[in-house]
Amino acid sequence: MKSLRQLYKVGVGPSSSHTMGPAKAARLFLNKHPDCTHFKVVLYGSLALTGKGHGTDRALRRVLGNCEVVFDTESPCVHPNTMDFYAIYSDTVDRMQVFSIGGGEIVIAGESPAEHQEVYDLNTFKHIADYCRKHNMRLWQYAEQREGKDIRNYMKNIWHVMLKNIEEGLSAEGELEGGLGVQRRAKRLLVVDANEDPQTTEDRLVSAYAFAVGEQNADGAEVVTAPTCGSCGVLPATFRYFQLQNGFDDETIVNGLLTAGIVGNIVKTNASISGAECGCQAEIGTACAMASAGLAEMRGMTIEQIEYAAEVALEHHLGLTCDPVNGLVQIPCIERNAVSAMRAINAMRLATFLADSRKITLDTVIMTMYETGKDLGEGYRETAKSGLAKLYKG
Repeated sequence: MKSLRQLYKVGVGPSSSHTMGPAKAARLFLNKHPDCTHFKVVLYGSLALTGKGHGTDRALRRVLGNCEVVFDTESPCVHPNTMDFYAIYSDTVDRMQVFSIGGGEIVIAGESPAEHQEVYDLNTFKHIADYCRKHNMRLWQYAEQREGKDIRNYMKNIWHVMLKNIEEGLSAEGELEGGLGVQRRAKRLLVVDANEDPQTTEDRLVSAYAFAVGEQNADGAEVVTAPTCGSCGVLPATFRYFQLQNGFDDETIVNGLLTAGIVGNIVKTNASISGAECGCQAEIGTACAMASAGLAEMRGMTIEQIEYAAEVALEHHLGLTCDPVNGLVQIPCIERNAVSAMRAINAMRLATFLADSRKITLDTVIMTMYETGKDLGEGYRETAKSGLAKLYKG
């Protein structure tokens, strides 16, 4: 597996696969052709069908200038997020085909996908857990062993960006761009009634934090992929709530981020974190599993309980579709981050007393998620052709 630096990345929303990935590919292509003045990019699959809503063309033009962007919604493609880049000269044309595989990562056709060095020699939860038991270490210690001590400073910066998203999102008001008339609601959720019961207060606050980050992402702010932009609100919402409630310091938060990152990395390596490839279960389901595992770590739970928390969180997102209305990361995406954040907490709590009864491993659920995603119809894999995207009338 690659470094957690490739899982947690800071970038501009609203979509890691539709804005961060294309922008990264555009920068690579521009570096290959610094003197070219005529660029053309053809988008296929999900990029073509929802690229306008996600702002893919704007992300490309920020890098390449006033390039020609074509949304080809008819031609077949190798990967659901395929792009063809053309550098057009007076006598020659150079082409580069790129696949945006989720989380801001890309693969160039014909080249090895191993862009970054493999940091982890183990890539299943079972093997990692066995190693940790043998050496009497926590999951975060395993990550630190493989990444080096400086990973902690990287994670502290990641956490500070997440906190900034929450803070700015809670104070912002108004309507999000895109034409759906979606109003920011995080600030409204933050207002707690003194007479409401504690459970309602918890739900309200966790949701407020998740809405804050989701709305910032939808507005094109700088966010952290956890594991994607579309699912970036789950982990910071749960971690921030538990930090405030339990007095966890930033070192404890970093331990949680590292543990959550191991889970996200296993999913990314063995399945997918791309909504265009496997539906929203790959994005929000993975985010929920990461958050639940991270919370379990921060509470000092056993490795068996951590696995059960992540397994429950992901298992009960199986089959979740990605059908964004108008191709925007707004409906149902923002609310979904809040719902998933609360589910992450529930999964962690369930694991405190039922981990010894589990029958299914996290690795099994991850592979099941991947197979389920492959079975989903194209309309439910970030194409905005089915489900809510088709039936929503405003």
